[in-house]
Amino acid sequence: MTPPPPPPPLGRARRKAPAGVRPALDDAELAASLDALAQGRWTAVRALLAATGADWDRRGHRLLVLGAARTGAVWAREWQLAEPDSADAAAFVAAAAVHRALRGKESAEAARDRCLAAAGMAPADPTPWLAQLLLARATGTPDEREHAFDQVRARHPGHHHAHHLMAACLAEHQPGDADDPLHQVYDFAAWAAEQAPADSPLAVLPVVAHTERYRVLAAAGLEPADPAASGHWATRRARQAMKAAFDWWLEWAGAHEGAHAGRTGGATGHPRGMVDLNFLAHAKYCEGRLAEAAALFHRIGPHVTAEPWGYPDRDPARAFRAARDLALRAT
Repeated sequence: MTPPPPPPPLGRARRKAPAGVRPALDDAELAASLDALAQGRWTAVRALLAATGADWDRRGHRLLVLGAARTGAVWAREWQLAEPDSADAAAFVAAAAVHRALRGKESAEAARDRCLAAAGMAPADPTPWLAQLLLARATGTPDEREHAFDQVRARHPGHHHAHHLMAACLAEHQPGDADDPLHQVYDFAAWAAEQAPADSPLAVLPVVAHTERYRVLAAAGLEPADPAASGHWATRRARQAMKAAFDWWLEWAGAHEGAHAGRTGGATGHPRGMVDLNFLAHAKYCEGRLAEAAALFHRIGPHVTAEPWGYPDRDPARAFRAARDLALRAT
């Protein structure tokens, strides 16, 4: 069945190339806090996190982006020295320590200890466990990854970033094997999408799983380095996953745009909504459905994400620009 036509674009197409990957995505408050942090004003981060409250997806996104900032670790420790009883400061320290460990500037054990300390100060907060999952993806065992993921889900069952990280981890199982329709990552994504509420962006997770598996197969030389030249997107399972996700977006985008007017999250009102739109646009482009991809590119605007446009080893801004320009010219 042919999917319904895409909604009309919001305004004119953005023909100008994106300046690059902006980790804050469309979160203007987060971007302002990053600027303030670069100037040593960690109090702006304190205010941002206080305002974020228990919006766990938004808190996780903001803390991991702040922790990755070049001066994040310095000012996180400064804040913690000033306010040693602050759970927000401890979570910021943990996020920064994880990113330092991923860059080889701190031991994984020290970063893990920071995460556990932060978790102890705020038992209901899934964010220290999200940071630990990010660390375990690079340095941990499968059991450690599963434990961290389970701890996140126990606190927030629909945690967006945690499910994306777990899909990336599972996709790396059996890296040298040809694609298997029964691979664990596909079962995981289907299960998560089925368990989630109807309006949950986890509806896009099967597309993410399919893309993450492409990344692994391409890195192993089992798929072309150009994703659009791969037959990975033409299988029956892939087409079903992409149609279901695109139909979900068509159904829920309008409702969310009205309910979340003025908030971040592109067409879904979710703090990581732009991540989903990038994965979906990438998949539709690779599938050859350029009209549908163009509708998504209109919503994305300049907010390109490194994943999946950098897969398997490409410049994400350049790959995004090439795909976007081709899709917009074709419509």
